[in-house]
Amino acid sequence: MGTDLKDIAFREEIEFSDLAGKRLVVDSMNVIFQFLSSIRQMDGSLLTDSKGRTTSHLVGLFSRMTRLKKLGIELAFVFDGKKPELKKKEVERRAELKKQAQAEYEIAKEREDIEAMKKYAARTSVLTKEMIEESKELLKALGFPVIQAPSEGEAQAAHMVKKGDFYAEVSQDYDCLLFGVPRMIQNLTISERKKSKNKLSYEKVKPVIVDLKKTLAQNDLTQDQLIVMGLLVGTDFNIGGIKGIGPKNSLKLVKKYGKDFEGLFEEAGWSRHYDMDWKIVFDTIKHMPVTDDYELKWNNVNRDKIIGLLVEKHEFSRERIEKNLDELEEETKKGKQKGLGDFF
Repeated sequence: MGTDLKDIAFREEIEFSDLAGKRLVVDSMNVIFQFLSSIRQMDGSLLTDSKGRTTSHLVGLFSRMTRLKKLGIELAFVFDGKKPELKKKEVERRAELKKQAQAEYEIAKEREDIEAMKKYAARTSVLTKEMIEESKELLKALGFPVIQAPSEGEAQAAHMVKKGDFYAEVSQDYDCLLFGVPRMIQNLTISERKKSKNKLSYEKVKPVIVDLKKTLAQNDLTQDQLIVMGLLVGTDFNIGGIKGIGPKNSLKLVKKYGKDFEGLFEEAGWSRHYDMDWKIVFDTIKHMPVTDDYELKWNNVNRDKIIGLLVEKHEFSRERIEKNLDELEEETKKGKQKGLGDFF
């Protein structure tokens, strides 16, 4: 679901070139879901091989990550671990929404309504264990480090940025700010163009950097107050938030009560919406388990493993895969030569 903090976040458009040479850690589940939702056929159905096995996630990962690698961006990928107990309701909610979307898709299919099929199909995405393992396999073969989080991947990624291992976290969700990530990058792994609203043309999509320190400063907030705002508007751990309270009203409440969170939640009517204490959600976010047990090592591309997974198993075009890998190898050589030139 994510947390609606866009209206108060400090956001700044940047160029892809601004990230060259930077280390970025990717919230993998967030990105793979993007690919499953967006990389589909004209009728909204997923891309598959001849055996009906889904390939949309692999198409997205291979094409997008090789392109970012050619630009000199160093990526690492974090995967979710055990879900917090409080997230079970959100998982159930999402599963129910997918069922509803599937039913609407079948109705649209009967009507041969292609636009409606595309709309509802994108909401039925399910990330299976096999997809996750294949994604890890491909990313490792491309030479990227893969890190297993003990719990929420967003929190683990935020922890590694705070430690200084990475410049920023790559995600679309503002939940990352609640976990204290200093910087996050949006729009890095999605298409660089999108259809303009109510127009037939397309507009360019640029990466956006969201800065936590500047967000807190421009709103005169502490990190704890930002977490409280998240609780008011809703998180994955308290679905929906307090009815009628959006980012702007939550900011007003925080300003009014300062550090008196008990008074704030009493006025907001927390107990009328939830049968658990707000502190439970607050502590879940603030003390999400993370680990320092990971290795950051970028390896050479393993062509054989990539060919085995994409071409031999899933029937990707050998010519297109090898061409992309050749281009990647050439760009990598140029980068190394440039680095030596700069050194001397």
